[in-house]
Amino acid sequence: MPKTFRTLDDLDVKGKRVLVRVDLNVPMENSRVTDSTRLERVAPTIVEISSKGGKVILLSHLGRPKGRDPKESLKPVAAALAEVIRKPVAFADDCIGEVAQKAVAAIKDGDILCLENTRFHQEEEKNDPAFVAELAKLGDIWVNDAFSAAHRAHASTEGLGHVLPAYAGRAMQAELDALSKALEAPTRPVIAIVGGAKVSTKIDLLENLVGKVDALVIGGGMANTFLHAQGVPIGKSLAERDLAATALRIIEKAEAANCALILPVDAAVAFHFAANAPSHAYGLDAIPPDGMILDVGPQSIRRIHAAIDDAATLVWNGPLGAFELPPFDRGTVLAARHAAARNKARKLISVAGGGDTVAALNQAGVAGDFTYVSTAGGAFLEWLEGKPLPGVEVLKIR
Repeated sequence: MPKTFRTLDDLDVKGKRVLVRVDLNVPMENSRVTDSTRLERVAPTIVEISSKGGKVILLSHLGRPKGRDPKESLKPVAAALAEVIRKPVAFADDCIGEVAQKAVAAIKDGDILCLENTRFHQEEEKNDPAFVAELAKLGDIWVNDAFSAAHRAHASTEGLGHVLPAYAGRAMQAELDALSKALEAPTRPVIAIVGGAKVSTKIDLLENLVGKVDALVIGGGMANTFLHAQGVPIGKSLAERDLAATALRIIEKAEAANCALILPVDAAVAFHFAANAPSHAYGLDAIPPDGMILDVGPQSIRRIHAAIDDAATLVWNGPLGAFELPPFDRGTVLAARHAAARNKARKLISVAGGGDTVAALNQAGVAGDFTYVSTAGGAFLEWLEGKPLPGVEVLKIR
């Protein structure tokens, strides 16, 4: 594929002030970072620019503060990042103005400086040109390494790309490469697994995917909506019954696009929504009126495994059942392990993303065995929906 965006390979950073937009929006408890996954993801870009003699100036948001809020300061995150990268990380109490300018002036080649939460200024989310200009004063080059914020047209995620030379960092590059291999220029056949509770949150996603993939597995509560739309009695199962017409429209679109739609053929049914509730596998013609479908059944699992076996590329978003309640994680865990085994045998390219999906893969113990697992959440979903991401568009070579 022709290269569509500039990366660190195209850049001489020595002696340059490099504004690096990273995602330091990590979970915190009592001013301590409880999950450093996102810090580990951006470490390669930071270390590479530093080791090549660039002055690394980090920009990020944390949370959704309304103005300056000490509880959402990046200061403790900068300290945690220093432990991850094993290099000192200086900190400035603001991201613009005299405080930021003095801090930037004080760093030497190879040094790393983290500026305070960009969202302490309301102009960040408004992508205010004057705020963009204030940020741009601090750097010679802008590197975007925050795919997870790329669906936002904010000052530090998109605005800077219009006023400074723009490059993709290594985490951004890895994400874009993985996503390109999954849907833009995939090895076929391509299968998508889409699960989760609600069709309403994934209508755009499903309508985009049926035109791009060869087979689409629908699981979770969403599948119940599709079954209900087809006249299958689903008892007391979670479903958006008012979206029956939408489900039927998606089924028609899949048929028109020659996309095989794979819905459950049996289900694990319980009578209480609780962990370890007694359950039984039922065929779709025998779901009890007071029963709840909480996972795919054994025949459905076999069908999903066979569909994975037929595929060369897999895209996964969302669990197949109520995976947070054992034993209703069984379908998701078994399918994840099956995909991971195919991946390890080099028979499958597998890309997964979304919060519940990452949690499910970790639960199955196979997150490290997929080709790529995106922690991006909203940006990953919007990309799957076929929407342009402002923070990616601005990086494209024109």
